[in-house]
Amino acid sequence: MTMTLISAADLAARLGASDAPDVRIFDVRHDLTNHAAGRQAYDAGHLPGARYLDHETELAAPRTGKNGRHPLPSRAEFGALMAAHGVTPQTLVVAYDASGGMYGAHLWWMLRWLGHERVVVLDGGWQAWVAAGLPTTTEAAPAVKAGQPVEPGASLAGAVDARAVLDNIAQPSFTVIDARAANRYRGEVEPMDPVAGHIPGALNRPNGENLQADGRFKSAEQLRTEFSGLLAGRDPAAIVHQCGSGITACHNLLSMEIAGLSGSRLYPGSWSEWCSDPSRPVAKG
Repeated sequence: MTMTLISAADLAARLGASDAPDVRIFDVRHDLTNHAAGRQAYDAGHLPGARYLDHETELAAPRTGKNGRHPLPSRAEFGALMAAHGVTPQTLVVAYDASGGMYGAHLWWMLRWLGHERVVVLDGGWQAWVAAGLPTTTEAAPAVKAGQPVEPGASLAGAVDARAVLDNIAQPSFTVIDARAANRYRGEVEPMDPVAGHIPGALNRPNGENLQADGRFKSAEQLRTEFSGLLAGRDPAAIVHQCGSGITACHNLLSMEIAGLSGSRLYPGSWSEWCSDPSRPVAKG
């Protein structure tokens, strides 16, 4: 089964074990409207041993104005980044944030896209760790020996590009699920991108609906019931997720994996790439 979540208690037990396995913890706290906030939060306190990754400068490729707000780096570049942090195929990678798993899910998906199986998201994130009374630190992560670049393996997560999404409108072979808030999906507001609306034919599942009131993910059973209702008999492998820039869509991807509905793919460019070309159709309502 795909690895998905780890609880604060289970992570603390792993780190405290005398025979602690090879674990790398990545703090990916971020704010789309204040790009300095994640690093500031990390410097103010983080999980012991956690290493900070920046969603704007390290987990995204250069922006051209036509490739979305968070274009994927190449798999080779991303593999080299992971190797620089000491990640090997045997390493258990743990990602956490303070946004209900939104950014952690993106790193989870990227590692699976690279071909790395051993990756989980800390359920409840920073808040769950602190609420459990577990230790935090302001000390920098210890230096690690960089390995050879992590060679991209067989991808465990599929992606589609804008051309595939455009072609799919006329000849549907998959269904797009938009993870943005309902009012953004309907085109009533658009705080991040220059055009409001959604990809024609897309369904809507705001990623916040995947969480309980305490910020942890809903149970596998509840997520399966909710997503099955949305899919209405569609094969999970015929689902493509998108959002504003490819981040929150991964929250829906992770939630479907938790639910046992495996095999859906990501449109990484998402709405920010889609709407950059005025020739691409836009739907509202």
